[in-house]
Amino acid sequence: MTGLVLKLGPNERVLINGAVIENGDRRSRISVMTPNAHILRLRDAIHPEHANTPVRRVCYIAQLVLSGDAEPAETRMQLLRGIEQLSQVLNDADSRTQLSLATAAVLENLHYQALKHLRTLLPREERLFAAAQK
Repeated sequence: MTGLVLKLGPNERVLINGAVIENGDRRSRISVMTPNAHILRLRDAIHPEHANTPVRRVCYIAQLVLSGDAEPAETRMQLLRGIEQLSQVLNDADSRTQLSLATAAVLENLHYQALKHLRTLLPREERLFAAAQK
């Protein structure tokens, strides 16, 4: 079997090609066979007003591609520039690895993978902001 397999928890919502799909009361699996479908788990979604930190802003751009609200070609340079800026601040080995993986994913038009790698940086960013507040 090929395609993307989504494993959804009870009542979990997912956006597929602009339509919000809500799972029933039990866990389920959905196979998406259409290549290049726009898919975004709503639990992972960042609302525009919450895209207020550097990592969240770059995640939001990737999310726009996944939701179908932006074209990959239009956002490629913006994403790569944002990842490069993050790499100047998040320079520990693990962050650099995640940023490299996100860059490779963007270059291959794998925006879900890019978002997945970028989201791992959110806790680090939060800790940096918390330390700066002290």
